[in-house]
Amino acid sequence: MPLNIDFTQVLLHMLNFVILAGGLTLLVFKPVSRFLEDRRARLAGQEQENARKAEELDQLKAEYTQRLAQADADIAARRQQAEKDMGDTARAYLDDAKAKADACLAAAEQEAEERKQHILESVQTDISELVLSAAQKLLSDTVTPERDRDLYDAFIRRAQEDVANKRSDA
Repeated sequence: MPLNIDFTQVLLHMLNFVILAGGLTLLVFKPVSRFLEDRRARLAGQEQENARKAEELDQLKAEYTQRLAQADADIAARRQQAEKDMGDTARAYLDDAKAKADACLAAAEQEAEERKQHILESVQTDISELVLSAAQKLLSDTVTPERDRDLYDAFIRRAQEDVANKRSDA
């Protein structure tokens, strides 16, 4: 033993190292390798699941966009129909109001015409009565020569005054 090396000790240390490496391989390396492989497989499965869900999400988003566009078009069509219906209803109300106004106006004109006719008849009757009353008064007064003379004198005086007023105005 030239350098104070005991080969049996070296062989025993080597044997211990091989046993330790083998034991560690069995106890630690293989379970950790299995755990890592399982984890890789699980992550790959999750990645595939996430890709599948992303595709589903894209499909749902496209479907949602399509439904939203359809709903917008449907709303626009309904709004247009509602505006048309509202316009038709307003026209119907206006036409109805105009018809009622025309009927009221015609009734008022008819009533005014009837009142006018009634007033004219009433006035004609009153005038007839006044004329008859005046005629009776004229006839009932006694006609005397003095009265005739006074009437003629009053007429001539009145005519002269009118002529004088016309000359002074001119």
